Parts: sequence; structure tokens; C-alpha cells
Amino acid sequence: MITGVWKGKINQQNVEVKIVQKGDNLAGTAYYYESPDRYRRYSIKGYFDPDTNEAVWWDDELIEDKTRRSSRPGKMPLLSRADFNCPGGGKMMLEGSASVVEKPKEKTGTVDLYKTNGSNFEDEWDSVIDNYTVGANDPEIIDSIALLTQRKPVPGQERPNSLPPAEPEPGEETKIVREPVTAIPQIAFATEQKFNTRKKTFALEIPLRGDSIELRFYDNAQIDGDSISLFLNNKLIFQHILLSDKAYIIRLDVSTLQEENELVMVAENLGSIPPNTSYMVAIVGEKRYEARLESTEGSSALIRLVRK
Repeated sequence: MITGVWKGKINQQNVEVKIVQKGDNLAGTAYYYESPDRYRRYSIKGYFDPDTNEAVWWDDELIEDKTRRSSRPGKMPLLSRADFNCPGGGKMMLEGSASVVEKPKEKTGTVDLYKTNGSNFEDEWDSVIDNYTVGANDPEIIDSIALLTQRKPVPGQERPNSLPPAEPEPGEETKIVREPVTAIPQIAFATEQKFNTRKKTFALEIPLRGDSIELRFYDNAQIDGDSISLFLNNKLIFQHILLSDKAYIIRLDVSTLQEENELVMVAENLGSIPPNTSYMVAIVGEKRYEARLESTEGSSALIRLVRK
């Protein structure tokens, strides 16, 4: 599991990275440091690359700067690509390459991280990591923590990621021109790629009548962290649906649908007990339809909604 605290070096800089998985996307924070009280902290974003099986993340927003201005660690936001290495003895490592965010194709160094249970920097992500397997993997919780870590907008700036000048060191001039940190362009995340590349396996046809259709999604078996996305007629309509024993309810207006429609369930993950299975109940007027939907790394479940 990639969720956790990772320490080591990125581009030969001391770093501690807290990574939290949300479906196939990654969130968290990175501390580039000289000491526990001298560091630059970034919020990070990322995803799993389905083509290379690598974890990819980048320094998205500079949210704290407690270094000397000439300090190297964290001065340039980085993009990291790393794969898992498990040499044995319970040790887990992330190894790969790093590049400057603005030049993602030009490798500037390496990523050498190991997973650890401790942290040198306490922050909002600690409770999510500590309780990830007992409910804190809820996408809404992860999104709320990500919002907490965002800097407040500075009046007159388009983005809140340009920090005001820190307190000057003795003898240092106070007039400093600072370049804003540039975020990496938004990357098409793996959910759409999975939808496009996986086989659609037909599961059920539902005739449409009346004004609306109600869809209820549950985890089909043991609650193990299954998360899904839904596509309607090739468009993503819902994502990060965490399946549980309580219904996740969606209502669709029949008048807005076509004569024939395809609803596809895509697994964002496979939970701790593969495959990703959901139990769906559809309510159309007084009629009730049920289906067990299964999605794997190679297939997605397809439901046809047909106006008779």
C-alpha cells in the first residue's frame, strides 16, 4: 500500500513525503528539509500510470517556507516517478527519477524513498494515514484534508501559491522579488484511461419508464474499500464512490436520456479482496431490478438503459 510516510532523498535532497491514495489518484504533502525546523513544504498531487505501473506525483503548491532563502532543499518544485521495490524483511521502497515540474521530460535526479512508521513533521495528514484502513480512506475525508492544507489567496494574485517574503536573516535586504511556483498542467488521470482501454462486459438491460430511475450501489460482499466511477454514454458522471453496506443513491432524469444508453461501472481500485464487486438495485416506477456488477483490471460492467 502506497499510503503512508516515505523518507529518503529526491534529487539528492532530504525529503519526507506523506502519500495518501484516493482511488487511482494521490494526494498528500512533501517536506524538503535541512532540519526539523528548516524546511519547505508542498502539497502534492499525483496518480498511478497504468502504462508503466509507476506512482507519479508532483509538488503542486508551496504552502510553507521555513528555510534560509539561499537554502537548496525544495527551492524548485519537482515531479517524481517511482516504482515499488520490496527487497524483503518488510522493507518497502519507492525508486525512480525526478525532474523539474516545468520540464517533466528532463530528468534531473533520482527518487530513493523507504516507507517508515514515524514522521518528523506533524500535520493534518497524520490522522488520515493512521486510520486509513478503518474509514479514513473515504474520498470526502481526503478531499477535506486537502482543502485544509491550501494557502489562503493573497489579494491581487491569481493563485495562492506565491508566498510572501519570510522574515529576513540578519544583514539581509528585505526587498526580494519572488517568482510564483508554477503548477504542472492538469494530467488526464487513470480513470478515463481505464474506461477507454478496458473491455465492457454486459450485465443487465433495464427498460425505462416514468420520470426517473433510481440506482443504489452497495459493496457486494465484505466491505474492503472498493471504489468505483460511473460513465454514462462515454462521459464521466460520478467518481470516487466508496462502496459500503449503505446505499450510494443516484437518480437520473429519464427525459434527459437517449433512446438507448450505456452506463459503465469502472473500478478505481480492487479493494483488499479482488475483484471489485458491487450490488446494484435499480428502481423504475414500481419495478425493481438487481445485478451483481464486477470490474477487474481488464474489464468494466455495462448496463443498458433503454426507453421502451
